[in-house]
Amino acid sequence: MNKRRRVPAMAPEDRRAALIAATIPLLRAYGAAVSTRQIAEAAGVAEGTIFGVFRDKATLLRAALMSAFDPLPAVAAMAAVPADAGLRARLGEAVAILRARMRDNANLMAVPKDLMADDAGFRESMMDGRRRLLAALASLMEPDRDRLRRSPEAAAQLLLMLVAVSVHRGFDEGGDFADMEDEEIVSVLLDGLLVRSSPTPDQESPC
Repeated sequence: MNKRRRVPAMAPEDRRAALIAATIPLLRAYGAAVSTRQIAEAAGVAEGTIFGVFRDKATLLRAALMSAFDPLPAVAAMAAVPADAGLRARLGEAVAILRARMRDNANLMAVPKDLMADDAGFRESMMDGRRRLLAALASLMEPDRDRLRRSPEAAAQLLLMLVAVSVHRGFDEGGDFADMEDEEIVSVLLDGLLVRSSPTPDQESPC
């Protein structure tokens, strides 16, 4: 007979973190319909263990959502982009970071409607996360402020919108932007939409 793998005893905060980590991929796969039994099996614990650290299933799912949408990993990754890289290269890395994050969380966008509709704290957390991402993008553009038509802060908003449109179907009903590559997103921001002939070596941008 198969027995559940026993896990070592943990402090409550460690157990909480482990349960959240086990819940996030299940939440992405099943949405709010994921069961506490599925979560317990993924975490390798008895189902009752969940309720030793979370009041109920909804409380665990809220905590998992907050963790999944935490902007700090993406902000830290953007802060680690080499400052001496060209503007185009810096933004290319930022776009890759943001698109990976958005793709991971794409299926979670509808979940808050079930769990967080009346949670003002969650809405504020989402807005704060967006502000942090915008600030990180603006910091990447700051060294080239004098070369930009708009401020780094305004350019960051445009870039984040382009990234969102390329990932989330709700923003792109016709699917016109689903095939955009990271480099094209950066090019649309920096070069616009006009088709240009390939530049000669002495015309190439130093971005």
